[in-house]
Amino acid sequence: MELANPIVVKGLLARHGFHFSKSLGQNFLVDSSVCPQMAELSGTDDAVGVLEIGPGIGVLTVELARLFPKVVAMELDQRLFPVLKETLHGFDAVHVVEGDALKADLSELIAREFDGPVVVCANLPYYITSPLLMRLLESRLNITAITAMVQKEAGERICAEPGTRKAGAISLAVHYYAQPQQLFDVPASSFLPRPKVDSCVIRMDVRKKPPIEVKDEKLLFRVIRAAFAQRRKMLRGALSAGLGIAKQDLVGAFQASGVLETKRAEQLTLAEFSALADAIGR
Repeated sequence: MELANPIVVKGLLARHGFHFSKSLGQNFLVDSSVCPQMAELSGTDDAVGVLEIGPGIGVLTVELARLFPKVVAMELDQRLFPVLKETLHGFDAVHVVEGDALKADLSELIAREFDGPVVVCANLPYYITSPLLMRLLESRLNITAITAMVQKEAGERICAEPGTRKAGAISLAVHYYAQPQQLFDVPASSFLPRPKVDSCVIRMDVRKKPPIEVKDEKLLFRVIRAAFAQRRKMLRGALSAGLGIAKQDLVGAFQASGVLETKRAEQLTLAEFSALADAIGR
């Protein structure tokens, strides 16, 4: 079955009485070149399988099943289960499970389904991109890499180097836990229904340990969020407002860390944020 053929997809969905859900951000791929490339670039040599989040009608699932010994596909929309039963017929290495990746016990799922390191692969609805990626990274599961299709602007922000104009709080957090890179762009015309924006595929290779040392990880991310919440302000003003600390009480922290209070959030590296957080913590 040509799952990337728009005519085939429309017929398949009509046969099962399926209608797209705007609230779930459903857009199915109808570009035959995307999923083979995405699957090929998602793996690491030591992975025993792949956890796919949001298989849709199974177009990426099929490609993953050709490369990995086991694929566990987590789908939230129960209406897609009969569709997946048809499209994945004959792919015995695939196990479809119902669940919400933002709420499910992923640690239990991975421990139950796999006996070693896994990679995650996902065509993500735009509205859950940041919270889901951060949940996967912060949980420190037995995941070696995460490959995801995301809105292009979001992908650029996620992969942006700390200390550059495109960087945001999500950039710093992702770089703390992983080494991200943009793999390739996917135009809006590759989807059914067609979204209003282009997408891109990114990959995050999960670090065994963070690239910097920090005394209080939670405080570090509080400082980063506060700085970027008012990114047009100079750091002293942004941190005072975001952390609830008087400006004069931050002077010593800036002096101890060596970070200029006149800088803005986008100008700081991860190491500078770490030094500033440690100084504030003292």
